[in-house]
Amino acid sequence: MISSLRGAVLQAAGGSAVIEVGGVGFSVQLTPDHVLSLRVGDEAFVYTSLIVREDALQLFGFADVEQLQVFELLTSVSGVGPKSAIGVLSVLAPDQIAEAVAADDDAPFRKVSGIGPKTAKLIVVQLAGKLAVTRRAPVAVSKPGTPSSVGDSVLVALVGLGWPEKVAAEAVAEVVADTDEKLRDSVQTLLRLTLARLGPAAQTGASSQRGQVAR
Repeated sequence: MISSLRGAVLQAAGGSAVIEVGGVGFSVQLTPDHVLSLRVGDEAFVYTSLIVREDALQLFGFADVEQLQVFELLTSVSGVGPKSAIGVLSVLAPDQIAEAVAADDDAPFRKVSGIGPKTAKLIVVQLAGKLAVTRRAPVAVSKPGTPSSVGDSVLVALVGLGWPEKVAAEAVAEVVADTDEKLRDSVQTLLRLTLARLGPAAQTGASSQRGQVAR
């Protein structure tokens, strides 16, 4: 069992990274915001879950134990595989998942690409009572329309992932203007919230646009 990795980052792009440990490069599947936090050449530490199948061995990595535990709970739900679980964590933070389950609200899960209404409901039902809800104090954020380094960083990340700059900028502005307590003054959280706001349909459009540019 490989429960964690510490080593130099050889590659970091898309939804995965390669981390070298003892001369061996391990390919690890991560959330997009986790990948963006890594830099080639720097040392990285990730908690991991090894998924063993007949035709493949897959490593999924996490920034903290809480994400790992939620991932393993998600994969215990009928119809939720490791890729779907990492997809949920790409859009929702562990505390948001716990709050949705506690409120018997499957709507946040239906926004995740690959999670249908039936599976979303199963997540809420089968994880009931298994997640602790932690309330975090809100932090100060910039006023709507005020430029910020956090918003600028998220905009750069979204454009790098393929979204048109105008679409990405509008989505970031909408999230920054949101007064909900879920908004946090950090690049990773703002990116996660903006990706959720854009939704899978926007991502499909961005992918299509990239294909047109390539042609």
